[in-house]
Amino acid sequence: MTTAAWWNCPAGIAGDMALASLLDAGADQAMVLEGLRSLPLDGWHLEPVRTLRAGLAATALVVRVEPSEGDAHRSAKEVRRIVESATALPSRVVERSLSVFDALARAEGRLHGLPAGEVHFHEVGSVDAILDVVGTCLALESFGVERIFAGPVALGTGTVRSRHGLLPNPAPAVLELLAGAPTYGTEHQVELTTPTGAAILAALASGFGPMPAMTPRATGYGAGTRELPGMPNATQVVIGELAGDQANATVERLVLIEANVDDVTGEILAYTLEMLLSAGALDAWLVPVLGKKGRPAHVVSALCRAADAEALCRVVFEQTGTLGARRRPVERLALERSWVEVEVEGKPVRVKVGPHRAKAEYDDCVAVSAATGMALRDVAAAAERAAGSPAL
Repeated sequence: MTTAAWWNCPAGIAGDMALASLLDAGADQAMVLEGLRSLPLDGWHLEPVRTLRAGLAATALVVRVEPSEGDAHRSAKEVRRIVESATALPSRVVERSLSVFDALARAEGRLHGLPAGEVHFHEVGSVDAILDVVGTCLALESFGVERIFAGPVALGTGTVRSRHGLLPNPAPAVLELLAGAPTYGTEHQVELTTPTGAAILAALASGFGPMPAMTPRATGYGAGTRELPGMPNATQVVIGELAGDQANATVERLVLIEANVDDVTGEILAYTLEMLLSAGALDAWLVPVLGKKGRPAHVVSALCRAADAEALCRVVFEQTGTLGARRRPVERLALERSWVEVEVEGKPVRVKVGPHRAKAEYDDCVAVSAATGMALRDVAAAAERAAGSPAL
């Protein structure tokens, strides 16, 4: 069985809300505090407190920190050193914590035009933010959580105050971190989702959307600091066991690009697919359709990561001449797979092996067929048998 956590964020998410929700669900508080005390940070006290938000019982996190010079201006390298020096932390807690701070560093670096290693954290570099991130990873570890998911993330409006002054709400770092994730705005003129909360989701969540097929065994609510009109200001977490193939799958946040073209030759369309794949598309394809005025047309489609979407849109525009394209976030459920190399007639063939079948690499099979005279289908079948295909 694979244990998973799913965060539901109708009131957004912050670092303290993430940790508080897990403690509310029954995470091992003693383990969390023991792990946090191994960090080389002094002068702090953390206490979960039961409270109500719009009548809903929840846990709020009270953190008191003795002020110290430079506390909120640590560099990304310094934060990494703090986490890595806590040798009592489980390795997965260290890995997850560093991935959160690395995501923050990359986002801040892109916003300020700096390499990630040169970024200085402000609010996120403070003691309470470090406690929130590492504490959240410790709480996940106490449940044995292997997979993490989240629902669409609510965002506020207006402005928020930071050490740089007033910033638009949602904050630029939040939008940078949640690029490609499902989000939606609300009329609440408060910061619902903080950079720390967004970084936790960006770094740890393998998919966004409705709660995956799972058997719940614990639920918790992490309270925000304010009351919101008409709804509880709380982040919900559900801990449970994934069902079926969900246990061996990764939900990836991707972007689907599409364009309808009715005046492009087959040769250009084929070349466009080649260019899309060369530019980073994970997959690209054509679908024949009947367009306006009864004209035969094609839909050019490409699946890619969010970071590659702009480049692939340019390929579609430049190669097809179309004046418009669509793009939208999608999720891909990707089963675990691995590559093995086998030999057919003494020549190497790579085979991709998944839970239900193995698939020989086409180019390798072609090379073996050309060199040996074996039929292509026989080369593929031999390679897949050698790899132990579940289907054979």
